[in-house]
Amino acid sequence: MEPQIPYIPVNKVRIVTAASLFDGHDAAINIMRRIIQATGVEVIHLGHDRSVEEVVNTAIQEDANAIAMTSYQGGHNEYFKYMYDLLKEKGAGHIKIFGGGGGVILPSEISELHEYGIERIYSPDDGRAMGLQGMINDLVKRSDYPIGDKLTGELSHIEEKNPTAIARLISAAENFPEIAKSVFDQIHQKNETSKIPVLGITGTGGAGKSSLVDELVRRFLIDFPEKTIGLISVDPSKRKTGGALLGDRIRMNAINNSRVYMRSLATRQSNLALSKYVAEAIEVLKAAKYDIIILETSGIGQSDTEIMDHSDVSLYVMTPEFGAATQLEKIDMLDFADLVALNKFDKRGALDAIRDVKKQYQRNHNLWDVDTNTMPIFGTIASQFNDPGMNTLYKSIMDKIVEKTGAKLQSTFEITREMSEKIFVIPPHRTRYLSEIAENNRKYDETALSQVEVAQKLYGIFKTVESVSGTKPMLTKAGIDHNFVIPKESQVFMNLLLDQFDKVKMNLDPYNWEIILTWDEKVNKYKNPIYSFKVRDKEIKIATHTESLSHSQIPKVALPKYQAWGDILKWNLQENVPGEFPFASGLYPFKREGEDPSRMFAGEGGPERTNKRFHYVSAGLPAKRLSTAFDSVTLYGNDPHIRPDIYGKIGNAGVSICCLDDAKKLYSGFDLSHPMTSVSMTINGPAPMLLGFFMNAAIDQNCEKYIIENGLQKEVEAKINEIYKQKGVTRPSYQGDLPEGNNGLGLMLLGVTGDQVLPLDDYNDIKVKTLAQVRGTVQADILKEDQAQNTCIFSTEFALRLMGDVQDYFIKQNVRNFYSVSISGYHIAEAGANPITQLAFTLANGFTYVEYYLSRGMNINDFGPNLSFFFSNGVDPEYAVIGRVARKIWAKAMKNKYGANERAQMLKYHIQTSGRSLHAQEIDFNDIRTTLQALYAIYDNCNSLHTNAYDEAITTPTEESVRRAMAIQLIINKELGLAKNENPIQGSFIIEELTDLVEDAVLQEFDRITERGGVLGAMETMYQRSKIQEESLYYETLKHTGEFPIIGVNTFLSSKGSPTVIPAEVIRATEEEKQYQIDMLHNLHQSGAEKVTEQLNSIQDAAINNQNIFEKLMEATKVCSLGQITTALFEVGGQYRRNM
Repeated sequence: MEPQIPYIPVNKVRIVTAASLFDGHDAAINIMRRIIQATGVEVIHLGHDRSVEEVVNTAIQEDANAIAMTSYQGGHNEYFKYMYDLLKEKGAGHIKIFGGGGGVILPSEISELHEYGIERIYSPDDGRAMGLQGMINDLVKRSDYPIGDKLTGELSHIEEKNPTAIARLISAAENFPEIAKSVFDQIHQKNETSKIPVLGITGTGGAGKSSLVDELVRRFLIDFPEKTIGLISVDPSKRKTGGALLGDRIRMNAINNSRVYMRSLATRQSNLALSKYVAEAIEVLKAAKYDIIILETSGIGQSDTEIMDHSDVSLYVMTPEFGAATQLEKIDMLDFADLVALNKFDKRGALDAIRDVKKQYQRNHNLWDVDTNTMPIFGTIASQFNDPGMNTLYKSIMDKIVEKTGAKLQSTFEITREMSEKIFVIPPHRTRYLSEIAENNRKYDETALSQVEVAQKLYGIFKTVESVSGTKPMLTKAGIDHNFVIPKESQVFMNLLLDQFDKVKMNLDPYNWEIILTWDEKVNKYKNPIYSFKVRDKEIKIATHTESLSHSQIPKVALPKYQAWGDILKWNLQENVPGEFPFASGLYPFKREGEDPSRMFAGEGGPERTNKRFHYVSAGLPAKRLSTAFDSVTLYGNDPHIRPDIYGKIGNAGVSICCLDDAKKLYSGFDLSHPMTSVSMTINGPAPMLLGFFMNAAIDQNCEKYIIENGLQKEVEAKINEIYKQKGVTRPSYQGDLPEGNNGLGLMLLGVTGDQVLPLDDYNDIKVKTLAQVRGTVQADILKEDQAQNTCIFSTEFALRLMGDVQDYFIKQNVRNFYSVSISGYHIAEAGANPITQLAFTLANGFTYVEYYLSRGMNINDFGPNLSFFFSNGVDPEYAVIGRVARKIWAKAMKNKYGANERAQMLKYHIQTSGRSLHAQEIDFNDIRTTLQALYAIYDNCNSLHTNAYDEAITTPTEESVRRAMAIQLIINKELGLAKNENPIQGSFIIEELTDLVEDAVLQEFDRITERGGVLGAMETMYQRSKIQEESLYYETLKHTGEFPIIGVNTFLSSKGSPTVIPAEVIRATEEEKQYQIDMLHNLHQSGAEKVTEQLNSIQDAAINNQNIFEKLMEATKVCSLGQITTALFEVGGQYRRNM
């Protein structure tokens, strides 16, 4: 394909970009917005998880030409149509809508959306035909029309704060000043007596101005429940292309409020911090009678003070990283600013920095006799929720505004006297933890090498002794047994040899000598027909061989046939048998009998439909290993709702679960306390709430068993009927017939909990036992969210605290078999990272949890076993060793660095085959890729495996595709002869080479992350996110040029050119399912309002008073819905702030 030339727009084009969801979409829209900018467009980027209302309000306030969205399967039809309707309803039908969403938006849906009025939906086939720049050229060309060239009575509507009118006047001033002149003359006349205060905020680039403004707006809206606020934010235009990234909105959560108007302006001229239309924009907002106006400039240099010409009160924002104190003498704003904020006050040297700034301020203003502590200079951490420094700054700004302008904005905001203090997740003295781990592991490898050298020398001497004496000498703990006959003529030589042996042996670790001595015994253990070992005090006996059809005895574990001690020692120290340190080939001596690693995957529609799917895919299999996918309403902690952009997503691409009764129905008929049942939940931000639903569902199942065992059914039924008679609402029920295999367990107590129908002592006994029995995992990994997947909902610090509370609760309640977090690399790989980056980032995140939990005073042996991992397996060579390298790095660090016991040294991991290698073309070929990836995983002894269905690039998997996906694993495990051996890749030269190579690369990445301040420090500068996107683009480029061949996608195409496949069956939630979820939720909300309020207050109190929040969530999840809990936690923990 020829390189395309960017289209050059005739008019100034403004486009709003956003993603309706998460995952790769956030990366995709980011790449798109960059190309749109480079094509000369001013882009207002909103990032991921944006509601239709937020996008529409932004487009209207910003007076955009178009909206460009990426949307996800299920809900995209409602999303785009609702956007079109809402724009029309708000009088902005001229704004064009563009979209894309991979193969999940079907051709029939694309034409339906085009007919409805959506300007253009691009499909993967469009991308192949037009190329990236070609699609963007088409989008920009279609959006290239003038805005503000006609004014039609907007002035008469601006006092009612009509955003369409306000926006159009600002655009007219920007784009067609001569047409706007007469109207602006009237505005200037109106504003002559205006007393509306303007707060000007300026500062260096990257000082955190946008986050700080967001925090000021949030406090203003709480402080003045009736008042309104207008924001103007300026960002620089690019001189080369004329494009601009208007990136302030993405950082703001508080502005999504009817009392706030915000407009982003590009400077449209080089080397200035403000646009020349700022004055007119302020005039418009003054005429609209906003109570306060905030003007934020683009990042400035040392000499810029332009903000002073436009504001009544000015705030200068800087960071502690300004260099030497003499640099402060050059900053003009320190002469003029009314207030100075030293933001990012958690950076090194902040206290010295604030002292220097105060001194400089004192010099500049000749305030020699004034105490420097009273100077208007404030340390703030705007990125931290409810920061005391921000509170003080806000109050001081409001007081200064009242003092200077006499505005009626007397603040009643309560402030405390404490200073801004960073709540550290990882204590500052521990930020080198990753490099310490790298050093620890390298040291282990160096020691092993030197020991191998010693052992090899000893073997040489031993063989010489043997050939000189003509007999095989005996070995003891002390060395060579000297009691053997030595021929007279070689006595002297022999003594020399024996002395030399003893001398060299002094350099060998006694443990390593033990390995050499017991090697033959170890080999024989695996040759004997039965091998016995203990797991948690239970003796397990396992046959060591299986018989083939040809009656050959196939060993389950094959050992090397090495003779030399150095080789034997090296193998034991770096490889070893399955179940022994460093666990290169697996965690347990043998695989579990009767429990394959396969997971049964489901998630669609309401809980009943997913329950039916679970029973279908697990029928006849002894172990029930359920893996649950949730819809995006649940993933973002929302409740189902009739609002179209939420309604469309209910039960699509996952199951809708919003309360305890949903969870009971979802897992009904599966005994959640049975040792062969294990449940995995792919949920992130709202993990603690879903975990509460799950745990309570399991407890109530056991209450049900107790009721039946004790013949209490009638008595309990009467109690429940009485409860519902008093509530006056319909009791929830399982919709439709129970599927085959579902015995109804878990449904008896629908609508109530065990503690309402059983004596409290009995209930508490059942609860204690249940918590100790349940098996499974909840994903919950917040770090990878911020780096790749983006289903973050809470601020990162608060989310981590919640996870720590879950782990703390698990330790106290003896929850030993349930993983409190599944640390995930899958989403890092999905967003485009290569296998080494995936592994390095994921392990680094894992060690971050270790450090955080240690800093909270937990014991490594208590929480170590509750951590698990989750990787993606692609087809790259490195994926052949991803599990073994992870196990080795983890075990060496946990044993030698953290002193953990054997159980905590074992890294347990789940593999899901790569979603990125599921292509929307020639989808049948996807199964071939999945089979190869599953083979990698099984050969590497993964603990659990999920094989993707071949049609997942275009739909939620169907019954037929899920059966095929599971068949892949079953065929490998049951039919493939080589898989009867449990360490088939050990002893391969290439596997050993790859293991060393990947292990080394991961440790190098650890050092790179340390240089950036550890995982959390690197996240601040978005190191991980940038690296992932870079690698993603590299892969996509090679795929596009054909340098990286993909069969049926860019090479070996069919006679039809391998177009995107239209699936035979598309899974979507039905209207009845969506409606039932909403009705059921409505009944829940009606039936227990006072109880809900009490529980929500109890959670909030726990958060404020630093108690264990999860303990309170266990109670709250009995009566509250997911959305109610999320909203309550936002108020005390802060909402996630999106990054570019």
